[in-house]
Amino acid sequence: MKSALIARPDILALKPYQAGEQVSGAIRLNANEAPIAAWDDANPASLNRYPEARPFTLQNRLSALFAVAPEHLLVTRGSSEAIDVLIRSFCHAYRDAVITAPPTFEMYRVYAEIQGVEMIEVPLDDKSDFSLDPEGLLKACTERTKLIFLCSPNNPTGSLVKEADVRDIAGSRRGKSIVVIDEAYVEFSGNASLSRLVGDFDNLVVLRTLSKAHGLAGARCGVAIACADLIGVMGRVLPPYTFPTPVVDTVMAALEDDRIARSTAAIAEIVSERQRVSAALRTLGAVDKVWPSAANFILVRFRNLVATTAFLQAKNILIRDFSSYPMLDNCARITIGTRAENDALLQALATSEEQSP
Repeated sequence: MKSALIARPDILALKPYQAGEQVSGAIRLNANEAPIAAWDDANPASLNRYPEARPFTLQNRLSALFAVAPEHLLVTRGSSEAIDVLIRSFCHAYRDAVITAPPTFEMYRVYAEIQGVEMIEVPLDDKSDFSLDPEGLLKACTERTKLIFLCSPNNPTGSLVKEADVRDIAGSRRGKSIVVIDEAYVEFSGNASLSRLVGDFDNLVVLRTLSKAHGLAGARCGVAIACADLIGVMGRVLPPYTFPTPVVDTVMAALEDDRIARSTAAIAEIVSERQRVSAALRTLGAVDKVWPSAANFILVRFRNLVATTAFLQAKNILIRDFSSYPMLDNCARITIGTRAENDALLQALATSEEQSP
């Protein structure tokens, strides 16, 4: 419970909203719902009724998928919503601070700025493939540092955070800061999730998502994994009825054993393609550097990114320009697509070289 007390006192004192009781088979006159659907509703769980205040059936399925107890897991609309909930739960506006390690996922900064929270940045080391500086990070912490966000594999660099560094940081900041490990891409890394550490560190939160490896970006389903006390704090801030009934149905169907097997095969194919595309890119004159990646994308520095992206756009191929980020001049992030899509990219880049003066 000690780390949960880091939360804003007003959040700890907050009386959560109590949704109307839901009892299967009961006459529901307690939630101000329409008694019948206003159209031909083929959904067996009629949409004139609210979904579960918390999607407990889905929560249990996800706890099995991620190998954690249900009480250690909170279902959120993508892992991005968990970032927002964490900042609102633990940070006072214009008083507290969060730490990030740029270049990294921009939503940490966006949500912090919305909440009026100071951003402290401890840059990754671009001389060693964007490795984390744990000593520098701990030195940057103050009594106002409530959250530390670490993305592993990191977006957009594809680099990993060492488990030993996570242990050191979480241990050093126990009772002072919540350490958040964003594992949106961990399935592509070959590494086990650090969610197994939440039993050792009550100030550790691990974020997972179904958007990437499971191909469910449109369903917006993610989870926060932490000790039960931290999950309880976050649950006070997360509103009820966040998961629409059709989304729950879709996600549950997508997590059947045969679908999981297909996702596992797709992950292996993406990892194989990542290696092939990386090797091919390194042979191209338009490419200055290709960084190693543990994710489903590759960070590439081009000799002339503006000309390259313009040429690719003319071929109806889009890559993500990251040249405005620190240390990423002329850099783009390339997501690994299907083999045919990857071949189209490589062929277009080769053609661009042939046409260059």
